[in-house]
Amino acid sequence: MAVRVVRTRAELRGTLAGAPQPLGLVTTLGALHQGHASLIERARMENASVLVTIFVNPTQFNEPADYERYPRTEDADVELCARSGADFVFIPTVDQVYPAGSDTVVRVGALTQPLEGAARPGHFEGVTTVVAILLGLARADRAYFGQKDAQQLLVIRRMAEDLAIGTDVVACSTVREPDGLALSSRNVRLKPEERAAAPVLRRALLAARDLYGAGERDGDALRAVMIQVLASEPLANPEYVSCADPGTLQELGRIDGPALLSMAVRFGAVRLIDNEPLG
Repeated sequence: MAVRVVRTRAELRGTLAGAPQPLGLVTTLGALHQGHASLIERARMENASVLVTIFVNPTQFNEPADYERYPRTEDADVELCARSGADFVFIPTVDQVYPAGSDTVVRVGALTQPLEGAARPGHFEGVTTVVAILLGLARADRAYFGQKDAQQLLVIRRMAEDLAIGTDVVACSTVREPDGLALSSRNVRLKPEERAAAPVLRRALLAARDLYGAGERDGDALRAVMIQVLASEPLANPEYVSCADPGTLQELGRIDGPALLSMAVRFGAVRLIDNEPLG
């Protein structure tokens, strides 16, 4: 199907004014893969119109070099959007998202402090600010986010509720390679030996899930088995390993209800994250 590409705020408003409702939104950094396609396909099933945004947001990158290295694949991205069922693709420049004089930052509190927030100071302010802008521009009924970025999902949901934005934040399952590695735009930067080692994240999460399934309810024990599995792979350098409350992200001693296993692991210059819910 044909997809319409728009590049300015004014063009987006005009385009959406006549679009059939309800509207589903998928926000992306570009370098789209099958995980993004699954979000677009879900939005297509549940809405009359689907908008995808492609914007490499400079404010959420902690390292300028990481921002510069992020792959820009506009033609392939637009093709994937069309194939997956999008009606419109918004590809703005930085000044269309942050016009001259922009001086507002959206900050969510406690949920942004641990895990990714501790490892990447300021990251979530970049995420919540740009997502708030995109939600404001689109005024979508539903916005779709992947469970792979579990903390981001919680933070965006908190922001949308607190600011009464009115868009329903929909969680979608993580899409994986056959060997278990979660799809990510960063995977293409892995060297062959790093790519071969990367599924250790999934193995570590599943080892802890299996231990939980066998009756273990001690958070330290689950964290320990994940660390042990990661240690079996010399190329894996863990940044954090977590067994936390899925609502607050505070680390759990004793697991008396649902929990969220998560981790961030570096393979050379590439940083990967993954998670697994329990209960």
